[in-house]
Amino acid sequence: MQTTQNPSSNDFSLKETSPILAGGRTTGGATAFDLVEQMDYLYVRVVKAKELPNKNVNDNPYVEVKLGNFRAVTRHSSEKNHPEWNQVFAFTKDRIQTIFLEIFVKHKGLKNDDEFNGKVVFELYEIPKRVPPDSPLAPQWYTLENQNGHKAKGELMLAVWLGTQADEAFSDAWLSDAAAVTGDNMASTRSKVYLSPKLWYLRVNIIEAQDLQPSDKSRPPEMSVKVVVGNVSMKTSSSQCKSVNPMWNEDLMFVVAEPFDEFFSFVVEDKVAIGKGRVSLQSVEKRWQNSNVISRWYNLEKLIGPEQKQEMKIVGRVHMRISLDGGYHVLDELTQYASDLRATARNLNLNKPSIGVLELGILNASGLAAMKIRNDGCGTTDAYCVAKYGQKWIRTRTIVDCCNPKWNEQYRWEVFDPCTVITIGVFDNCHLHGGGGDKDVRIGKVRIRLSMLETNRVYTHSYPLIVIQPTGAKKMGEIQLAIRFSYSSLANMLQMYWQPLLPTMHYLHPLSIYQQNTLRHQATQITAMRLSRAEPPLRKEAVEFMLDVDSHLYSMRKCKSNMCRIEEAVSGIAAFIETMKGICSWKKPVRSVLAHVICLVLILQPRLILTSIMFSILMIGVWNYRTRPRSPPYMDARLSNADVMNEDELDEEFDTFPSSRTADVVKMRYDRMRYIATRFQTVTGDLATMGERFHSIMSWRDPRATALILIFCFVAGIVFMLIPMPVLFIISVFYLLRHPRFRHPLPSLPINFFKRLPAKTDCLL
Repeated sequence: MQTTQNPSSNDFSLKETSPILAGGRTTGGATAFDLVEQMDYLYVRVVKAKELPNKNVNDNPYVEVKLGNFRAVTRHSSEKNHPEWNQVFAFTKDRIQTIFLEIFVKHKGLKNDDEFNGKVVFELYEIPKRVPPDSPLAPQWYTLENQNGHKAKGELMLAVWLGTQADEAFSDAWLSDAAAVTGDNMASTRSKVYLSPKLWYLRVNIIEAQDLQPSDKSRPPEMSVKVVVGNVSMKTSSSQCKSVNPMWNEDLMFVVAEPFDEFFSFVVEDKVAIGKGRVSLQSVEKRWQNSNVISRWYNLEKLIGPEQKQEMKIVGRVHMRISLDGGYHVLDELTQYASDLRATARNLNLNKPSIGVLELGILNASGLAAMKIRNDGCGTTDAYCVAKYGQKWIRTRTIVDCCNPKWNEQYRWEVFDPCTVITIGVFDNCHLHGGGGDKDVRIGKVRIRLSMLETNRVYTHSYPLIVIQPTGAKKMGEIQLAIRFSYSSLANMLQMYWQPLLPTMHYLHPLSIYQQNTLRHQATQITAMRLSRAEPPLRKEAVEFMLDVDSHLYSMRKCKSNMCRIEEAVSGIAAFIETMKGICSWKKPVRSVLAHVICLVLILQPRLILTSIMFSILMIGVWNYRTRPRSPPYMDARLSNADVMNEDELDEEFDTFPSSRTADVVKMRYDRMRYIATRFQTVTGDLATMGERFHSIMSWRDPRATALILIFCFVAGIVFMLIPMPVLFIISVFYLLRHPRFRHPLPSLPINFFKRLPAKTDCLL
């Protein structure tokens, strides 16, 4: 087996940057666009024209804006003499290579040649500047000139100014960095904000049925109920009551989204469908807390008669308890990556105001990998970013044909819980040049936990974008972010640490692991479907990548990573045990003598024990303050075991389910999985054996062992009564810390006794 290892692990590290952020301008009392670098743009608003010459043509007039090598055109207006466009064009100032701005009014001639109606020319140094919160610049009428500079017939209403990305016109403007995109694809290049649908849990408790008509009367009926919600169906088990009045009392749970304008259907089956019914979601009762829901009987209907005269016949009824549970937080993402933990029901969140504000500045990316090939054979990338926190999704504009894009866009979220995570992903837009059948390619992702950020501090770092490919971990580039978390009240934020993580219903009616996985999958699919129907759409592949839809799949790399995390977590305990072994072995006599002295003091003054423990923890915390993390968390390749991976393990991680590999490869992987599972089985078995031995001490499973324990307890009780407690502690400490020459290599009596206690391993097959 060969191992894929990246030679430069520093490429996967986090880098602190020092961008020149915009000054603290204030808009409406709040600082705006102070986490991004200022980008200067030349804005041209083309409003309308009047008194244009009447050309005897069938085509419609339009306006062409020309600035050096950049050329932008408006749509064609249906009004020939007094057309209206009301379009805005924005040109990046640092890429302007001319001092003149030319605006032409044109239309298509009969011979398919552009006919020149007139133009307006501006010199760049005469164009005024505008900075919000200044009011928008009022457009003015400008007289058109012909090719010779003389007055032509007609006037054009324009507004031309120099501004930044903070301008109100920026979001809907035609941008020069997307000049290669035309037509309807232009909408896919603009920045947008999306909102996740409001999701609810639909709980269907199927209790019983009556007066059913079995499909085959020659055998006992095997009744079950199937419930279909949208494209998701679930089925109860067969009723244990083999009669026409079966009972189930089973819960089936689904995820539904507002508005509730759909129906769900239920079908009673006895190997074949007996009858069906349907219920409108609008008629379902909403449940906020642990309240009782009234159960109802629902008729079961079936079509009978010939096709010409079919009619519905009631063939039974089903007793069900149906509710829309809004007291849960609908898990549309993995809990450890959750960005919102509030309940779905709005009335449960009215008394929970926001505790702070999260501000994110998406600055730029550098060194992005080429994701597609242009016609000239060169690689290129059309990159955009997606960020998700809470119910709010944002999408930046797409920077076309650039591997080092600059977005400099800033967004803001309200924070209701500091123990949440914001996710930022980078994608390549594959729908700009006629590739409507392609999927947007994932470039990388960053997660940042808010509770690990210092308040009111601006973090500016360059994060590595790492993806796992069949050939190994690959760095796709870096993204530079600026992030700040600020709170409005320290007391409200600290209070969150004492409250339950999830809403009350998660503890009153907990969901099983199987239900959580199933409901999370349903919620992800509903969210992806709703956001993909927006305009422009946030596509399904981007939503699934942001919600970690495939994170539950098996991976040898993840198993090794989790094992390393466990080892690191218990390293402190292991270090303490090694320290105690060193003290007991007297390798450093000074330290051993000091341990004796400390123990004697604590035994003689027992009131100092808890005080010493508390002050020890305090000293450790103060000592660790100087080594506290100075940078936000990021996707760590070494922690993920991505820097060193086995080729076969990578191939197994990217294999389909069910496997598409040959039988020999599957056999080898199965044997390896059995070996790892054997190790886990041994560890869990040892833990179970230890627990059973502790339980058997007083359970009289071994009468002689229990009798010995009782006799020991009786004798120990008398000894403890006669001998002072400090003396007992002194004897115990000196015995545990005795010199190695007084130790015996064999196990001690308590260990021998404990290992002889019975466990339930003898009862296993």
